[in-house]
Amino acid sequence: MAVRAVSTCSIFLSASSPTLFAFRCCPCHLSTFQFRRFSKLGIRFPLFSSEKHLVPGYGAAQSSSLHSLVDTVMQELEHLRTRRVRAAAKVELTSSGETLEDKLVNQTLQKGLLLEFKKDADRVLLAVAQKPDGKKNWMVSDQNGVTSSIKPQQITYIVPGVENFDHAEISDFIQKAQENLDPALLEFAWVELLEKNKRVKVEELAEMIFGSVESLECYCAHLLLSEDEIYFTVLETKGSRSIYGPRPAEQVEELIRRKLAKQAAEKEQQDFVTLLKSAKAMPLDAKPPKSSWMLEEKIRHKIESLECYAIDDCKSDDQRKTAGTILRAMGMVKTASSALNLLIDIGYFPVHVNLDLLKFNIHTDHSDEVISAAESLLSDSSDPDENDRKDLTHLKVYAIDVDEADELDDALSATRLQDGRIKVWIHVADATRLVQPGSILDREAMRRGTSVFLPTATYPMFPEKLAMEGMSLKQGEICCAVTVSVVLHSDGSIAEYSVDNSIIRPTYMLTYESASELLHLSLEEEAELKMLSEAATLRTKWRRQQGGIDTSTLEARIKVVNPEDPEPVINLYVEDQADPAMRLETYTSRNLGLPGYVQFTSPIRRYLDLLAHYQIKAFLIGDSPPFSAGQLEGLASIVNMSTRVAKRLFNSSLRYWILEYLRRQPKEKRFRALILRFIKDRIAALLLVEVGLQASAWVSVGSQIGDEVLVRVEEAHPRDDVLFLKEVVIER
Repeated sequence: MAVRAVSTCSIFLSASSPTLFAFRCCPCHLSTFQFRRFSKLGIRFPLFSSEKHLVPGYGAAQSSSLHSLVDTVMQELEHLRTRRVRAAAKVELTSSGETLEDKLVNQTLQKGLLLEFKKDADRVLLAVAQKPDGKKNWMVSDQNGVTSSIKPQQITYIVPGVENFDHAEISDFIQKAQENLDPALLEFAWVELLEKNKRVKVEELAEMIFGSVESLECYCAHLLLSEDEIYFTVLETKGSRSIYGPRPAEQVEELIRRKLAKQAAEKEQQDFVTLLKSAKAMPLDAKPPKSSWMLEEKIRHKIESLECYAIDDCKSDDQRKTAGTILRAMGMVKTASSALNLLIDIGYFPVHVNLDLLKFNIHTDHSDEVISAAESLLSDSSDPDENDRKDLTHLKVYAIDVDEADELDDALSATRLQDGRIKVWIHVADATRLVQPGSILDREAMRRGTSVFLPTATYPMFPEKLAMEGMSLKQGEICCAVTVSVVLHSDGSIAEYSVDNSIIRPTYMLTYESASELLHLSLEEEAELKMLSEAATLRTKWRRQQGGIDTSTLEARIKVVNPEDPEPVINLYVEDQADPAMRLETYTSRNLGLPGYVQFTSPIRRYLDLLAHYQIKAFLIGDSPPFSAGQLEGLASIVNMSTRVAKRLFNSSLRYWILEYLRRQPKEKRFRALILRFIKDRIAALLLVEVGLQASAWVSVGSQIGDEVLVRVEEAHPRDDVLFLKEVVIER
């Protein structure tokens, strides 16, 4: 009987048995053992110090009998090893004078040998040598039944003790080898060899741990050594044979630590992938909420990595690698769209998530500190300009805006003077009554630059409660304002003007549509509204005379209800900028012909307008302006970057929802389109009149700029910003 002893088990082996039979102790780590040394053989066996290390099925009282059993076995093992040592000492020489070891090293291929070779970078196979192929190569038949030609340098091991191996038995040989591969055996051998500072060959390791140098045991030893990444390293290679040495204890400890960490990471990754697959399979209304992915740090890190990958904004290589590993584990290609689709499938993102909102890092909420400062201001009802306000509550005041406006910051009034001229008042909400330069709210507003208006939501420059309750104009209530009054000559030029702190009482809150309807009805009781329209017409005429141009066009406006739903309601409005109601704002960047232009009427939603109020309010009370021209220029440069981002975000979001609206329309639906210009040949830039969107399509011969054609939607993909139109030609 031969015995193999290891740090985690004791294995009893019958020398006559073709396979290895293991009788194992409870597994435990090397460092938990104390060792009893058998000096004659140089072998140490573990001494178990607690019940958890006992052989399964045996009580504590029986543990002491293990040592007696080992003593008996070791005597037999010593006898067998002594015989082998003596036999090994009688090294026979071959006819050429080579030792057996030299013969193994210098062994040449011949028909019937069993060998291992590297098929490619990832595969190592067993094969039987068949015949030479040229001067150096050999034809071999591998374990898969494939015959191929290999080079000598591809051979990684020649199994000793095999002649005329039957190719049909390779699979059985591999199966037996796999059954006997126990990496724990290497730990035993490593302890002994490290202590002796001794190198080892494959056959020596087979003798050491299996008690045999038969072909199967040698191949098992080769596999253990070649696949080992912990205990041994290759010191020397001669042909297809290698010599191994034990790694230092410190290095082994570090490698084990890394291996355990890798296994833990792989387990964590697999658990996460299982979680993702489970969430994907859930019905839409049962998917876990977004907040649930943020509870655990490890899961949050992986989700955030996927999110950054989806918007192409990874902050580190670790995030990029983490996302790529997850996508690969999910069987998905490593692209931003794959990460996006995965996050949508698990319910983390809604179907219509606004990626630009994430890419531009738009702050959708205000900090607790800012909200606290806003609430403190709301609780203070004092007005520093109370004694200097002009009472204009007798005027009829029209506040006109889009119907979804959350805050109203400007309104209009008009009267006709005795000489027939029109006097117009522009009332602007007095935001500076509550916010002062340099305050926390001022700094927050400057950082944001503007309120962000999207079809799905509004993200205000100021905290919502302050903007809505403290600053905004309200119908029927006394409101603080800064009022600019203007008297117009009959040609539309300005005869006189004034600027005052004021109090007003807004009479009407109108949408552009309702204001346009009132103008059309021409009601006597709404004569002031008609005066405003007349004043706007005069002013437009005067600007054109100064060289101004009018670029009024169709503009789409969309309000999305329940944007988190997969199929939210889309309300589409198309505004004609030439409509009289739209012209009631007596300022507009579309009408040029002015030496200078300053925005002033939206201090609640535009920071540059707020800056203008700071300057004007200081002038009204006789103080020096708080900002110099240079300071204003610097602030404007900073704020303009934020406003450009907000504008870009608005445009991209608007276009997305228009394309989504078009995607839902029946395929047979026709849309009117105005030809704006020709891009190339018969491909024309078009304005879709019903949706206010510019697109392109091929138009038939004979069509000219300014003509109206009919088109239908072939394809619309909002996420990819793709729209294909086809002209509908009506047969005459």
